[in-house]
Amino acid sequence: MEQRQLGASGLRVSALTLGTMTFGGQGKFANVGTTDLEGARRQIDRCIDAGVTLIDTADVYSGGASEEIVGQALEGRRDDVLVASKVRFSMGEGANDAGLSRHHVIRGCEASLRRLGMDHLDLYQVHQWDGQTPIEETLEALDDLVRSGKVRYVGCSNYAAWQMVKALGIAHAHHLPRFVSTQVYYSLQERSIEHEILPACLDQGLGVLVWSPLAGGLLSGKYRRGQSGPEGARHLTEWSEPPVYDEDGLYDTIDVLVEIAEGHGVSAAQVALAWLLRRPGVSTVIIGARTDEQLADNLEAAGLALSDEDVRRLDEVSRPPLPYPLWHQAMTASERLGPADLAYMQPHLDALQAAQASDEDG
Repeated sequence: MEQRQLGASGLRVSALTLGTMTFGGQGKFANVGTTDLEGARRQIDRCIDAGVTLIDTADVYSGGASEEIVGQALEGRRDDVLVASKVRFSMGEGANDAGLSRHHVIRGCEASLRRLGMDHLDLYQVHQWDGQTPIEETLEALDDLVRSGKVRYVGCSNYAAWQMVKALGIAHAHHLPRFVSTQVYYSLQERSIEHEILPACLDQGLGVLVWSPLAGGLLSGKYRRGQSGPEGARHLTEWSEPPVYDEDGLYDTIDVLVEIAEGHGVSAAQVALAWLLRRPGVSTVIIGARTDEQLADNLEAAGLALSDEDVRRLDEVSRPPLPYPLWHQAMTASERLGPADLAYMQPHLDALQAAQASDEDG
């Protein structure tokens, strides 16, 4: 499996990452999956055999059970993989049991290490924005964790572009640890991060870890227009991530996805994953599965080569319109756009130029 540089850092990660939200199956996370220790060992074995080098978890997944299972499943082979975890969400009833305060970040990391049975995390990610804690305080806590050897690299997750860039600026000004990555939702179902977040990552040298690349199973090919989803499917439960705002647009995308998959003789899920692996700036795509069969199928996406025409069709059917000020920049400033701008705006510029040419011919 391809090993990719994580942004501008020196760390290399596999093109596919094993996600462990399904491990444990406690509380609301039972809607996602109920993988036990034996199942986790099988999944990790299969992933390592396939060349996966990064395993991603979080303290909040099943109230810590996911981390416990990951640690037990990796016993005796910790050095075979990189391990990432996260902190931010509530881990108790106390006033300081959530957020990104110095108190919660340091205590959260130490608790994660105990559950994992490890002495360090390779990547520690702040799991969500905390607008009530100064960024300086959070970064100083992360600095202490890095200096103590408990954390190797730090990243963010679910940050808006301005929040991410503000943190990078403060880190630079105060010589504090710089985020090397961001973990974000991105799929053929929802591409809005292409407008601000991904260009910022390209410009600032952040690696991108993609979560829920199949839109919670919506892009698996099991959901079709006018049909009910499979029994036990996540979107038939109280789990509502990701939300769907344009159902017709989603099914238009699924129709093209399934047609391309049939042409390659593979699953729609593999095509959706392979499309993401070709997107500018994407370092690794996180895959998680309820069953061993789903995991085996997802892993095959690392070797699937889509044609340029396949990519064009998927891009065209799922591309969202440019918001302001990007549509204005496309119309009036295209000659002065840089590489980070053009990475995702170029298809829009091509479409605009084609429309203008058509009007002139008409």
